[in-house]
Amino acid sequence: MSSIAFLGLGVMGAPMAGHLARAGHHVTAYNRTAARAQEWAARLAAEGVIVETAATPAEAVAGKDLVLTCLGNDRDLAQVMLGNGNADGRADGRADGRADGRAESGALAAMRKGACFVDHTTVSPAIARRIAAECEALGLLAVDAPVSGGQAGAENGKLAIMCGGSDAAMAAARPAMEAYAARIVHVGGAGAGQATKAVNQLCIAGVLAGLSEGVRLAQASGVDTDKVLEAISGGAAQSWQMENRWQTMVKGEFDFGFAIDWMRKDLAIALAEAREAGLSLPVAALVDQFYAQVQAMGGARQDTSALIRHLPEGNPQ
Repeated sequence: MSSIAFLGLGVMGAPMAGHLARAGHHVTAYNRTAARAQEWAARLAAEGVIVETAATPAEAVAGKDLVLTCLGNDRDLAQVMLGNGNADGRADGRADGRADGRAESGALAAMRKGACFVDHTTVSPAIARRIAAECEALGLLAVDAPVSGGQAGAENGKLAIMCGGSDAAMAAARPAMEAYAARIVHVGGAGAGQATKAVNQLCIAGVLAGLSEGVRLAQASGVDTDKVLEAISGGAAQSWQMENRWQTMVKGEFDFGFAIDWMRKDLAIALAEAREAGLSLPVAALVDQFYAQVQAMGGARQDTSALIRHLPEGNPQ
């Protein structure tokens, strides 16, 4: 079993870290809000699972075999792992990842040589490549490993993980990730996992746009929406979103799942990557505008299926 530090105990990180502890790994956790870390440790202690918490990221990672993060965005990741001087993340234009001597104040510098860093945050491929280069300079392994499956996937240990990094880094990281994954795919080198996650989010956004319009048309047609779902979910229209979100969309229930704020953050990454590649993503750009409308309606923390709220219900026939 590995000695692991887990940084970030949000709705995804907390259950993932819990699965690691239950699998027998020695887990030390850090969370910016210390009370959340203490509550997490207390819940596990009630199950008979003993974990530790740390007051700082550097304290958490010292001497560990693996360091895993599940944070918020590029800036959060850069601040925690590279230090305050690097808290601008991607904004400084440094996508080449050269170690420049400023990493001493970040958690990477506190890791033991030969340890492996695994980032489950959804961030830009640029910051993933930069951190991988910093790790190489410090004698560390690195995997960018964003996840898909949402809060339910994290809680049930059934996440899909898309990974970028070397074969050696994957070999070090895979046994721990198996504690909360249904699928682990090594896509390619540094940044490949984050590039794949951008594709994943584009596909979800497009499906939800079509599903939203489908639900509204069914409602406006005056037909039994449960029967519509039964009829079309067995054919080519079927999707995870249809199976898991159709009925709650019909009922107008959205207080769960993957928040619109997070989806807009992810779409911004995908759209930025497309611009750098000289690509136009008109559907994604339009869906992002629709999400902005739902945010303005107070839906920032609602599930991404709340996209349907930008469409009027119409008059049932």
